[in-house]
Amino acid sequence: GRALADEAYLRGAHVLLVTTQPESAAPYEVVAVATADEMAAAVTEAAASADVLVMAAAVADFRPSAATEGKIERGGRESLTLELDRTVDILATAARPGLLRVGFAAEAGPQLARARGKKAAKGVDLLVFNDILAEGVGIGSDENEITIIAAEGETHVPRTTKQACAAAVADAIERLLDSPR
Repeated sequence: GRALADEAYLRGAHVLLVTTQPESAAPYEVVAVATADEMAAAVTEAAASADVLVMAAAVADFRPSAATEGKIERGGRESLTLELDRTVDILATAARPGLLRVGFAAEAGPQLARARGKKAAKGVDLLVFNDILAEGVGIGSDENEITIIAAEGETHVPRTTKQACAAAVADAIERLLDSPR
């Protein structure tokens, strides 16, 4: 996400980064959030006037139904059942006519077909697939390997720097912005 924000900024875009990992040295506006609900609110507000929304965040699909302060004590229990509630689908919530939406599918394994299905189901303009089980790439690494899925086809970006992946995604976004939608 940060590499994409950097790339868009370098290309002259007005960038607002909503993140759980704020960095004070960013040359663009950064909104720090701590929860999926806070992220949804910040993204929805920003997307109302945006041309492009890129959702690179790996927001959890579920959260605990009830929060507990501190440690949950064993207290003689042999097991514990947690009830989870579904989190809001931020990418779907922020949809509106004229907003170019880019989603990410961080899948466990080579699930390109599943990513194609996600693109169709979410109705996004672009979907960026990456395999989170691939060794040495993705979250926590300076490198990634992605496939950019668009209506006109797919672009595979072999293992390279996250900056090069961000440039490929930005190129795909620019192509869509330059074409009639």
